[in-house]
Amino acid sequence: MSIKQALPDRKISMSSACFGIAISIICIFSNSVLANTVDSQNSTQILRFEQAIKIAQKNDPWLSGNLHKQNAIESMSHVSNTLPDPKITIGVGNLAADSLDFDQEPMTQFNIGITQMFPRGDSLSIRQQQLREESEQYPLMREDRKAKVASTVGTLWLDAYYIDQSIRLVTQNRKLFEQLIDLTESSYASAKGNTSQQDVIRAEVELSKIDDRIVQLRQQKNRFQGQLSQWLSNYNGNNSEIKESLFNFHNISLDQKLPNIDVLNSNLVFTDTWLPQEQLVNSFVKHPAVLALDRKLKAASTGITLANQKYKPEWGITASYGYRDDDPMGNERSDLMSLGVTFDLPLFTENRQDNEVKAAVSNTEVVKTERILLLRKLMASFNANKGRLQQLEQRFLLFNVRLIPQINEQIEASISAYTSDNGDFSEVIRARVSLLNANVDLLAIQVEKQKILLALNYLFIHDIRGINPLSNDNKNFSESHNEIY
Repeated sequence: MSIKQALPDRKISMSSACFGIAISIICIFSNSVLANTVDSQNSTQILRFEQAIKIAQKNDPWLSGNLHKQNAIESMSHVSNTLPDPKITIGVGNLAADSLDFDQEPMTQFNIGITQMFPRGDSLSIRQQQLREESEQYPLMREDRKAKVASTVGTLWLDAYYIDQSIRLVTQNRKLFEQLIDLTESSYASAKGNTSQQDVIRAEVELSKIDDRIVQLRQQKNRFQGQLSQWLSNYNGNNSEIKESLFNFHNISLDQKLPNIDVLNSNLVFTDTWLPQEQLVNSFVKHPAVLALDRKLKAASTGITLANQKYKPEWGITASYGYRDDDPMGNERSDLMSLGVTFDLPLFTENRQDNEVKAAVSNTEVVKTERILLLRKLMASFNANKGRLQQLEQRFLLFNVRLIPQINEQIEASISAYTSDNGDFSEVIRARVSLLNANVDLLAIQVEKQKILLALNYLFIHDIRGINPLSNDNKNFSESHNEIY
């Protein structure tokens, strides 16, 4: 209904003082915490923070693929320490070409021989050792992957939570502005207050802005829920084993409780002292990702030893037995036996063996570089997140101690000035919008703090000693550790 249509039917008489009192009552109620609303649709599913992480880790196909890689390398390690199969040779030698008669010539014989090759030096055992060392990095890679999934999915959940709670805050203020519009229209219709048509229009404009804000927030919510669906999906690509999805991704309701994440290695995180890199690096050398590179580096170093085996000769033993038929006169002929040893001489090593050793050394240096870069990345991430956490703590105190109380005082002052005909209604609107923005910003600070703690916990997952880094509520983390990380 438009303003012109509403005005003739208005018979309400309200003084400016009563209008101010009504606004004050609305503001008091608007500052109260919204009660948890119950979705009218029974199909709505509640997705908790830790539940999302556990489901994502359980349904992560990368982990099973990594395990298959480890099994493949372990199987190859058993094969690598086995001698090559012997070669059997069967044939007829020195057969008379003119008659093809087996007993015509004394040297004609039926031969059967066997050849066994022996690889260079200790290359078999060294290759087995190298593959075994390579396989040792895969369990560490899986631990790192679980921690990354926990950080990624936890961050997505917190982002979706922030959007969801922002929608609730904005929706709450929308109801306030609806009441403000009714009050301004009533006051304007009564013609006894200082409310003008401009005040009514201004309130309606702010209501339209809030509607647009809600639409934008819902778009962001759909985006984060779509990203969460990638991790929560249990689709495995096998049409014969398609299971019902764990969640209807278009009807997910997040838990309304913000998780309280405990930070690992709190002494290092919350101290005001900034350690130099030479000391800080000791806090990350036992990270699963770093330990995995240590195993990879060890395998690469073993590759140098393996390449040096190429300078040694490759040996082979040959044995054959030759059967001869009796001569045309019926005299028996002796069968023949042959034994031999074969080996190569690695004399020209410049273009082969030398370069293979150089390649192995270079591969080792590559892994060393990867390890240095990873440690730099971990230390940089720690310093950045620690600094951000300190600033967020300051902002949190600023909002709670000064900013929000000041905005509430501004609201009261603007209402008081407006009801005494000394103020402008637009100041009341701006004060209410400022409080809404401040509450949304405070929510963002709280959520961002939990995201930073989650990122810091990834850096210190090797410090877990039976304590759940995700929540204070889970007391039996030792049993759920494998599910969360």
